[in-house]
Amino acid sequence: MANVTRHPLPLTTAELAALALSLAHLGAGPQSVTARRGLRHAFEHLDLDDDVIATTLSTLTTPLPAEVARRARAVANAITARLVVRIQYHDAAGRLTVREVEPVTCLVHRDFWYLVGWCRMRRGIRAFRFDRIVSVEPTDLPARPHLPERYLPFQRRSAAA
Repeated sequence: MANVTRHPLPLTTAELAALALSLAHLGAGPQSVTARRGLRHAFEHLDLDDDVIATTLSTLTTPLPAEVARRARAVANAITARLVVRIQYHDAAGRLTVREVEPVTCLVHRDFWYLVGWCRMRRGIRAFRFDRIVSVEPTDLPARPHLPERYLPFQRRSAAA
């Protein structure tokens, strides 16, 4: 296969989130190495002087542990099928809670992967760190459609003109 070089178009935050989630559940297999190299190449054309972006890129291109990748795969399937997931989650204080979440997207910010979704218990959008998710159980409950662009908590907002 020939190498193709073109000036890349900028990726949207939703596209980056989708690519990140796809890479997350590839684990450490042979395709994941090529996919991560391709994503790093896509970022070569961006200004990465920002420490947050550089750290996030490092986290994004590092394979997830197998157990976390399995949970990411379950979440990805639920996003595609628009189904609610039931998660067991340790909150920041270490308390274990069970949440029903309408998953919207997954993303990486700095050193951590997050599931972003509508938490039915809290009745609002929440970001759940994957390393604090103990289990992901698919359900047959339909999730309402949510636009990922509206729920990406770490994106920079442009100043109002």
